[in-house]
Amino acid sequence: MGPNPFTARERDVLREALDGATVADMARRLFLTEGTVRNYLSSAIGKVGARNRTEAGRAAEFRGWV
Repeated sequence: MGPNPFTARERDVLREALDGATVADMARRLFLTEGTVRNYLSSAIGKVGARNRTEAGRAAEFRGWV
């Protein structure tokens, strides 16, 4: 499966995304701004070559990274 490519915060937002949380919900729960959440999501999506946050979350969960 390879080493986990995500930072701790990227893992946090991916976990929230798996639960179906909106960006606003994630920001509120993680004490971040919405823009920061979007940046973490974008980075995480790019690291796994996913098309969206749900796909990235599922790929990370499948690999045991979140």
